[in-house]
Parts: sequence; structure tokens; C-alpha cells
Amino acid sequence: MSAEAVPAAGVWYRVESGSAASAVRRTAERLGVQVGLAPNRVAELAIVTAELTSNLVKHAREGTVLLRPVRAEGEAGVELVAVDSGPGMADLAFSARDGQSTTGTLGIGLGAIDRQATWYDAWSWRGKGTVSVVQVWSAGVPAPPMWAAGLTRPITGEQVSGDGHAVRVVEGRQQVLVCDGLGHGRLAGAAAEAALVAFRTAPVASPAVVLRHLHQSMTHTRGAAVAVAELDPSAVLLRYAGVGNIAGVVLGPDGGRKHLVSLPGIAGHQRPVIREYDYPFPPEATLVMHSDGVVGRWRIEDYPGLIAHSPLVVAATLLRDAGVRRDDACVLVARSPE
Repeated sequence: MSAEAVPAAGVWYRVESGSAASAVRRTAERLGVQVGLAPNRVAELAIVTAELTSNLVKHAREGTVLLRPVRAEGEAGVELVAVDSGPGMADLAFSARDGQSTTGTLGIGLGAIDRQATWYDAWSWRGKGTVSVVQVWSAGVPAPPMWAAGLTRPITGEQVSGDGHAVRVVEGRQQVLVCDGLGHGRLAGAAAEAALVAFRTAPVASPAVVLRHLHQSMTHTRGAAVAVAELDPSAVLLRYAGVGNIAGVVLGPDGGRKHLVSLPGIAGHQRPVIREYDYPFPPEATLVMHSDGVVGRWRIEDYPGLIAHSPLVVAATLLRDAGVRRDDACVLVARSPE
């Protein structure tokens, strides 16, 4: 990658060699400077990145890393998402002890990540691989609460994804968005970006009203499939409005799975019918939304213990296993804030 600024959506790397690992570390250091981390935190970010990538090279199959900036309440940090397809670890806590995962690298076991990072979460299972997510913020800045998180990945051969996601909390309303611009490449990305901008500036209102605002704001684009959800813990409800092929699923604490209704149409075109639906959403429920670049046949019960991890770890795992390479892909996971 060139020395250009790392975009908000981040950069994906295949990490299967030492040279690829070095490239990720150099970009991480550059991104640390870009977001304003102090030199000592940039150095610690380099250690975290070296540990993650060296383990992918030495011990994993099909390792990939997403590197992107993160922002909250006027602060900025760096986030890394590392995934692989195996072999996985039977005992992640044991593997995180110093000396277990690393030989001759800048880090001393996965425990180095936990010490240097502001926030760290990981899930691993024998035969299914490992997913690790790390955030490095300035010293003294805590990682923001993560009640919702998403990931996008462009179709193979493209740098820009036509899928997008966003999270906002306005006047107590906790809302999330997933969109899928028609087609691929720059024009699809422009449609998705228009949806994201409109969502961030939308009226403080229900998902149906927000979705109508998005539709009206996207008429200059080729259009997109769009869905907006609002988590209402006080009412124990999820409010949902969608048009087009965005999938939504509520995973209940009892193991149940409820599919959400998105109506046919294209936001920005065709005067789509917009309706809002309410669904029970108990405190331990989880919302999963994704574009059609993610195959819907995944089953959360195939991933023992995963649902107890952060929304970002869940989203990264589903994107790894259910995301297709012949399309843009996006997954967002949300839970009621504690």
C-alpha cells in the first residue's frame, strides 16, 4: 500500500508471510501517527501488530488483518481485527501466557497484546480458527463502550466497498444502519456513503422516519438496499425498517432465531414501501444484520461461546465464515447497552 492516509473503512491485508506482516506493522505505525497517538503509544501499537501478524504467519491458515482508525468523543485510536481459518486454540487463556505463542518476535506471547492494548477480545476454537480484535488509544483514554460494531469487506479486486454500516445514539435512541449500494466499485460506494451521511444527520425519530429521510437523500445516487434498527431496552423491543436485500436476525437468549422483515425496493429510487416492525428484544438478545454478500446459512450454535464475546468479535467471525468473495460484504452486530 502507498503512504496515503488509511481510510475510515480501513485496509484489509492477507498475512501469510513475514513481508506481509512487516507491511501491516508499517501501516499501523503510520496510522498511529495519522490519528495523533504519542510516539510511545505508536511503539506499543507496533508491538501489538507484530505479535498479531507473527502468530498468523507462524501458526495460522488464511490469516487476514483489517487495520482502521476508530473515533469516539473527540478521541481517536487504531483498531486491528485479525482472523484466520485454523487450526484454532483449545485453551486461549493458556496460549496467551508469555512464551506460549511467540518465539523470537517483538511480543512475548499473546499476553503482550493484552498489556499494550487499550482493549482486547478474542475467540478461538479447535478446527474453526481464531478471531482477535484490538484497540490502541492514547494513554489514559478508555476504550468506548461497544454495544454495536460492524465490518465491511470489498469484493475481490476492488478497493472500495459498496456496503456500509453505521451506529448512532441520539437523544437516547440507539440506532444502527446497514446498506448495500447497487453494484460494486466507486458508484456503489458513493451510494453507500450517501446513506451513511444521511443516517448521521437524520431526524431524531423512529427507524421508518429515518429510512424515509435516507430515501429522499439518496435520489442522486444509483440507490441501495437499506435497513435501520433501533434498540429500545426500556420497552424490551427492537424497531426495524428495511428495503431491499438486507438480512436481519434476532438471536434470543433461549437460542431462538427470529428473521426480520425487509420489504422489496431500492432506497433512492422507485418510491419504496416503508413499514416499521416491532420485535421482542430481551436484555440478552443479539441483533445481527448483514448484506447479501454474507450467506444466511450460518448458525451461532456452531460457535461455542462466541455469543458471549463483543459484537465486533461476533461480526468478524461471521464475516470470515459466511462472507463471500464475489460480492461486497457487511456484518453488523448489536446488543442492548448495559
